Amino acid sequence: MTQSSFDTTTQPKRATGRGNLGTMLGQLPATIKNASTVQKVVGGTLLALGVAYLARGKKAGAASAQAATLDELLYFVNDRIEGYQRAVAESEDAQLRGYYKQLVSQSQQFATDLNTYLTQEGGEREESTTLKGKAYRAFMDAKAALTGRDEKTILGSNLYGEEWALKAYEEALTDQTLAGPVRKAVERQYALSQQTYARLQKLAEKQA
Repeated sequence: MTQSSFDTTTQPKRATGRGNLGTMLGQLPATIKNASTVQKVVGGTLLALGVAYLARGKKAGAASAQAATLDELLYFVNDRIEGYQRAVAESEDAQLRGYYKQLVSQSQQFATDLNTYLTQEGGEREESTTLKGKAYRAFMDAKAALTGRDEKTILGSNLYGEEWALKAYEEALTDQTLAGPVRKAVERQYALSQQTYARLQKLAEKQA
């Protein structure tokens, strides 16, 4: 699985699942769409998530524009948590597993900080992940069941997830809704995510 197998150019606010589910399934690699077993796993997951996706639109309430941006960003931070938790569970390399544990803790702190600001802005705590993230994890689970998963594959998945998180941070910082302490907090998280991505790239090069 290479990073290019999924469309990483999709803008974060669209990647959360605001398009239709059929379009999302259409973004899966052609070889996967043609593999009936994997397609059923991923397609079934997307359909099961449809209710949650539709319910999401009812959550907005009277929260501020800043809260809406934080809520959107939290979907990707929560994806980051799940991604690194999976890496911890799957990696057999003690050193890498220790690093992934650090990234789980870091991501959880990111979410705690953003949720604190979100509730201060009149929003509700956000603990959900993106629909595309769920679909990607379902796809990777199905692929692992057929081909297994090694350290190189795990690192590739982490790189993909971190790249996606970076795009979400960039989107949050460019839409001009964040200000003051909230913006500084998001900028700090973005910088740390950039550092993580650079380190993951170096680790991946060693696995090549």
